[in-house]
Order: sequence, then structure tokens, then C-alpha cells
Amino acid sequence: QTFLEKYGYFAELAASGPRSARFKEAVREFQWVTHLPLSGVLDASTARQMSLPRCGVSDADSHTAWAERVRALLSGRRAKARRGKRYAQQGGKWYKRHLTYRIVNWPWYLPRHQVRLAVKAAFELWSNVSALLFGEVLDGPADIRLAFFHGDHNDGLSNAFDGPGGALAHAFFPRRGEAHFDSDERWSLHSGKGRNLFVVVAHEIGHTLGLEHSPVSNALMSPYYKKLGKDFVLSWDDILAVQNLYGKPSRGSAVRLPGKLFAHFQGWSPDFPGTDPLQGTLGSYYCQSFFDAIAIDADHKLYIFKGLHYWVVVQGGNATEPQLLQRPRWAELPAGIDAAAVSEADGKFYFFKGGRCWRYNGSSLEEGFPQKCSTSNLPRHPDAALYFQQLRHLVLFKGPKYYVVREEALQVEPYYPRSLRDWHGVPAGVNGALTQQDGFVYFFRDDQYWKFDQAKLQVVATGKWAAQLPWIGCWGRNSRGGVLFRYTVCSP
Repeated sequence: QTFLEKYGYFAELAASGPRSARFKEAVREFQWVTHLPLSGVLDASTARQMSLPRCGVSDADSHTAWAERVRALLSGRRAKARRGKRYAQQGGKWYKRHLTYRIVNWPWYLPRHQVRLAVKAAFELWSNVSALLFGEVLDGPADIRLAFFHGDHNDGLSNAFDGPGGALAHAFFPRRGEAHFDSDERWSLHSGKGRNLFVVVAHEIGHTLGLEHSPVSNALMSPYYKKLGKDFVLSWDDILAVQNLYGKPSRGSAVRLPGKLFAHFQGWSPDFPGTDPLQGTLGSYYCQSFFDAIAIDADHKLYIFKGLHYWVVVQGGNATEPQLLQRPRWAELPAGIDAAAVSEADGKFYFFKGGRCWRYNGSSLEEGFPQKCSTSNLPRHPDAALYFQQLRHLVLFKGPKYYVVREEALQVEPYYPRSLRDWHGVPAGVNGALTQQDGFVYFFRDDQYWKFDQAKLQVVATGKWAAQLPWIGCWGRNSRGGVLFRYTVCSP
């Protein structure tokens, strides 16, 4: 029901009843594009798929559009003259080749320099494989406009944004030329935690060019956004779709991601300080958004990690300025780590990212590290790590499960993983956990925290960590009233 209320296309069909022919056909269309059995029945697996974060553009015409692309591919040159017209009936097309775009606003906690590079790279993905050319304008009218909004933003209730998860963005087909993004989402510019802005922007640009959703699982235009990896390329269906509308590039086809741009927007650096007064300072960066991982050492110093940087918060809630991960503390660590913890037994630091783990004694990486976590049956991309005093072991959290780990061998203990239900009230998908001096365990996700009582084995309080936990280092720095997710209008 939540999905039906959220997406107007299904909500309209639901009024005719779940047994009507139109409703069943709509469900079949959704099942087809998401690779589910084509039953036409809104069963548990279909409802579960509908609840996952995705693009808010309807899948209503995706089947027809894809059939036209495949028919054009199989028909060859004789179908060239008519296939563009047929396909254009689905999403429409631009009748010029040089298009302008403008970034109207963005979440203010993301560095403007990197956002512009990410958007430029997203447009270049499409210009690399088509006859289109794109240019950015800083003010005035533009063919394609990108903007971040909160909740209902005058696009109709079916297009209202719903906070983290759900519909992350939506776009309008040519000639309205707009793409809208949920400003309350956890946007990121690297491959770590958070929604990768580059991937979502590139997908929504496809819609502004006239492309429907694709049923090809690894396609950029799949309704469930493609994961970002080193081998990121457009799929054959993405390329065929845009070339059906606009033709091939005159310089030949170059489908790979622009490498230099990709490297530059992956992480921000002190080389690009926050000179824009609307954007805030580097010192308050993690307070105004979210972090990748958090840990606490034996001296009760708090370590907060985000992207290429970390902050140290001492007792009293005083935070340092951001420091680079790799200079000089942990030289071998990559940006955007998944989880971190400090052992209370020996003070060693543990870091986890992807399928690898690191162990440091002070700032020295121990012999044999980094090592593959799979050899120890540890989960890939853990959500959070914690040294749990009651068990005297490390605990890793991943989705709805947790793992108890022997430190020396980094081996999962027998009978684990177990269900997160053992930690009554702790949500799945946390991005950090630690035990504070007050004896409570604190879990973090986005801008929220959960306070866990080790005696009662349940959550006893929850709230906003930046505004309510003085020891996390945000009081006095957060001069914007504790509001964590904001966007600002670009005024060059």
C-alpha cells in the first residue's frame, strides 16, 4: 500500500481493484522490468521489490520502448527511418543536438567543485556514445535543469519525495527537461556509503533525453540504480536506446567513464576549501551530513571517518579540523571505509572496506594485512563494527544480521551470524556503533542515533546525534540550528 500511495501510476490503477485487467497488466509490467515471475499478482516478493530505493519515474511504457529497440536492432538499416519516430513516441526526443544544462541547487554539504565535475561526467557518458553535445550554463534558462527538493515540490503528490530510501529522484522527458533529487537522501560523491550522486544523475539525465527504463539488469537505465564500480560502462541497451534517438557520435564510440573526471570527484580535499559562504566550512562537514564510520579508543578519543578524511573528538566535545586518512596516520587505508572499531583488549584499530580488512597497531599496519575478509567468512561491506565488552569480541553488523569475531584470527565464532533481533530496537543498516563512557552502546544511521542499554539488551532512547549528543563534536560548530540536510540555491 505504501508503494501504491507513493507512485501515482499504480495508485490510479489500484482504484479499479487488484483483480482488474489493467491492474494485473501494470503489475506484470513491473515484474518484467525487475526480473520477477510474470504472475500479475501483487505477491510478497513483488511488494518487497517495490519497497526498495529506486527511480520515481513510472515503468508504464518501458516494455513497449524496449521492444521497439530490439525490433530496430533486428530489423537493421531498413528500419532506420521509422524506428526513431516509433521510439520517440514513448519518451519524446530533443530536436537539436547541442543542449545546455544548469545545476539549480544541491545539498550544501557536498563540495560544489566536485558536484559540478560529477554532473559533467554524467552528461559525458551520454555524449560519448551519441551525437549529442552538452554545455553548462551558470544562470538563466537551460534545456535541462537539475534541482534538489524536499517533500512535495509542486510536481504533484505522486512525485513528492519521502526522505531516505523510496524514490531517490525523478525526471521529465524532453522538452520539459528537468531532473529532481530528494534533498533528504544521503548523497555521496564516492563509492562508499550513501547514494552515489553521479550514478543517479546519469540515470535521470537519460530520462531527460527521452529514455525509458531498461529491463537489462546491468543497465544504467534500470529502475534500480546501477552500482558504481571500476568497470562502470553503459550497457548495450543504454547505448542502443540513446543512438536510436540521436545517432552515433561522429568521432566514433567511446563508452567508458571519463577517467580523470571520475578520479577527481571521488573525494574532496583541503586543496578545495569551502570558499562559498553558503556551503559551510570543512570543520563542520560531518556534522551537517553523515559519516562512513565511527570508533572510540582507550583514551575515549572519538574518531569519525568520512571519505578521504577523519576527525578526532576529545572529551568535552572538541573536534579537530579534518585530517587526511593517509597522511600520516594510516597510510594504506582507502577512502570511504565501511566500518571501524578499536579493540578494548589491546587498543588495535580495525578497518573494513569491501572484501578487505586492515589491522593497525598504532599507525603501523600489521604483517599480513590488508587481507581478504572472505577467507575468514566475514561479511563484505559491513555496515558497522563494535568492540562489545560483554562478549569481549568484535561484532560486525551487516543488514539484518550480526557477526561475532575472534580478533587475533579474525574468524567468525561458531553459530554466527545471528539475527539483529537480538539487539532489540537497533535498526538494520547502521553506519556506526561504539560504547561510550556512560556504559551505553550508541548506534548511528544517517542523522539518527539509538541508545542501547547493555543490561536490558534493548534500545532505550533515540534522537538526532548532531543536535543532542554534545560529545560528538558538533555543538558550537553547527551554527545552522542543528539542521543536517539542507540545499542552497546556486547564485553565481
